[in-house]
Amino acid sequence: MTFADLLPELTLAEKAALCLGSTFWHTAPVPRLGIPALMLSDGPHGLRRQPDGNQAGISGSLPATCFPTASALGSSWDPDLVRRIGAAIGAEARDHGVSVVLGPGVNIKRSPLCGRNFEYFSEDPLLAGVLGEAHVTGVQSQGVGACVKHFAVNNQETDRLRISADVDERALREIYLRHFERIIVRARPWMVMCAYNRVNGIRASEHHWLLTEVLRGEWDFDGVVVSDWGAVRDRVAALSAGLDLEMPPNLGVSDTAIVAAVHDGTLDEKILDQAALRILRLLDRAQPSADPAVIDHDAHHRLARAAAADCAVLLKNDRDILPLRPDAGDTIAVIGELARTPRFQGAGSSQVNPTRVEVPVDALRALVPAAVAVDFAAGYRLDGDDDEQMSVEAVDLAGRARAVVLFLGLPAGAESEGADRRHMDLPGNQTALLTRLAAVNTDVVVVLTSGSAVRLTPWDRHVPAVLETWLAGQAAGGAIADLLLGVANPSGKLAETLPHRLQDTPAYLNFPGEHGHVRYGEGIFVGYRGYDAVGRDVAYPFGHGLSYTTFAYHDLTVTVTGTTADDLAVVVTCTVVNTGLRRGKEVVQLYTGHPAGPPRELTAFAKVDVAAGAREHVTFHLDADDLSSWSSRHRRWLLDGGTYTISVGASSRDLRLTATVDLPKTPVDAPLTGESTLREWLADPSGAARLKAAIGVDADGKPVGVLADPESLTVLGDFPLQALAAFPRFGISQAAIAEVSDVA
Repeated sequence: MTFADLLPELTLAEKAALCLGSTFWHTAPVPRLGIPALMLSDGPHGLRRQPDGNQAGISGSLPATCFPTASALGSSWDPDLVRRIGAAIGAEARDHGVSVVLGPGVNIKRSPLCGRNFEYFSEDPLLAGVLGEAHVTGVQSQGVGACVKHFAVNNQETDRLRISADVDERALREIYLRHFERIIVRARPWMVMCAYNRVNGIRASEHHWLLTEVLRGEWDFDGVVVSDWGAVRDRVAALSAGLDLEMPPNLGVSDTAIVAAVHDGTLDEKILDQAALRILRLLDRAQPSADPAVIDHDAHHRLARAAAADCAVLLKNDRDILPLRPDAGDTIAVIGELARTPRFQGAGSSQVNPTRVEVPVDALRALVPAAVAVDFAAGYRLDGDDDEQMSVEAVDLAGRARAVVLFLGLPAGAESEGADRRHMDLPGNQTALLTRLAAVNTDVVVVLTSGSAVRLTPWDRHVPAVLETWLAGQAAGGAIADLLLGVANPSGKLAETLPHRLQDTPAYLNFPGEHGHVRYGEGIFVGYRGYDAVGRDVAYPFGHGLSYTTFAYHDLTVTVTGTTADDLAVVVTCTVVNTGLRRGKEVVQLYTGHPAGPPRELTAFAKVDVAAGAREHVTFHLDADDLSSWSSRHRRWLLDGGTYTISVGASSRDLRLTATVDLPKTPVDAPLTGESTLREWLADPSGAARLKAAIGVDADGKPVGVLADPESLTVLGDFPLQALAAFPRFGISQAAIAEVSDVA
């Protein structure tokens, strides 16, 4: 017998109780029927399991491997790597008795100021969707559930429990829901967590269209919808909308309200039964494995180190200064408090108690040849205050060194759940120190530590190399040493655009909103889509990242088969050649463009590992779903048809190969009514014939009324027929409209 079979045995009060937790981290048990409680835990980039499984708060969790945050993993562009990390997190969860891990976070990086961007993968929904799918697959391969969050349009921390994200339907579908759809349909997560915010005025926890019509109806989600902690205001309204589980439980209030609503008829008990059944099915899924998890923490740490290296993005490398090649007797100056006091994760509910931490300056000392000195100077204070003595010591060390490795980054308080950033700048005491160091040593390498985009203009022009390492987990120190000394070859690519200024960002004028609303005025033009649409220069484009080797692209072919959107198949192939002297990984990025959309959109990608001098053949398979856009008029995905540009390259602005293809249009049988415009009527052959017949012709068979003057379409083409009927000389009457319309 399964737990789901016990639904008929439950009392009304027990069913209501199942739809609330019993403690901060547990679902509700029903001891009378042997139904146990399940433990949930935070864990987007590592498990945060409280010691007794009950306490609230973000400190004091049990030790677990702290992997790179999602902002770092996004730059890996490597779904297999993300899947392996998900599997490691799942195994540690199973070892700690956790049934569902609350992650991954997959919200879109609409603005670089979002305080929680370090928990999210990308500004692009395809990249976020592919990596989110991999994370869920990895976690659930261990018999532990994943919980995708935060559904939906949760892109800021300012007023996060009350703000209404006001977004048009096309942007909602193409940018803010599409990656969720991919994860739900392909990875089948056990849970989805609703967001705190409102979406177009309706709380996400009470949003029937989101939670029931789209999530369950369109995407066939069969798991549990859980609230973000504290997101529920009206438990009965949330339950009716499709929210199964309230966390943490408002005991004695929410359960009482559910029972009362069933008794007074304002809640159909069938809705409660369905939610309780989903909780019982979750219990069936989460039955403990007969084989206990065997955790190799050393192996997980090695995975974290390899992942941190794969996530780092080499933004700049003039004169091929990296990797460092110190000779015997050389001194490498390591400057910056962040090299000694590393920051490797963000603050808030995702904060992990790591099993160990590698310190960058110590890792460098362990890796350089014995005759090379690695000397350290703090250089600046982490609180942002100026300290002239520290600066002088750093400048003196830099003047004596063969090369300088300068660690810059955001302080811990700058990036946290619960607060958005106010600017994109690094602390002033850090950039001031950089200028002084560059004046005494031309070989300054900057290692950046940040969870989200920072402004590099204008200080990056003073240094030959910049390595962005993000918040890369407990093994970041070793990975940085590996990269600086060439043990590892950088292969990360930017998952978000780095602009010159905050004012250049597409959402700048509409973030974070006011009076309880934030208007998504940029529509679909988020991130690189927006920068490219207006031709705005950026510091480093989406998809950019250098390597210690070089790659060439050749032999683009595009083959189209099928004559309709239903059977369309587009096969794109190219060859990537490693033209350098060492093995490296390249992310081959495929972008498509169409006049009806942004200049280019990421449509497919592949990360390939290529030996020096070798070549790799890359093939992408696309169909109509990959190339369609959302039609708000027709409320569906449509292939616009016509000429599409297909480009392959190393970033959104480094497109090496380009071809154009003509693709069919999705046939649409849109009803023609009095609200349809004159232009729409005349564009439809049947509609045009009916309209002409209704208006009639003169004695010589020539068009009359609005059709008599060919130039009238320019002025009146966007008038609905209902509006034209008010002008008697145009020959369109209400009776004629009723006669020719498709809808009575």
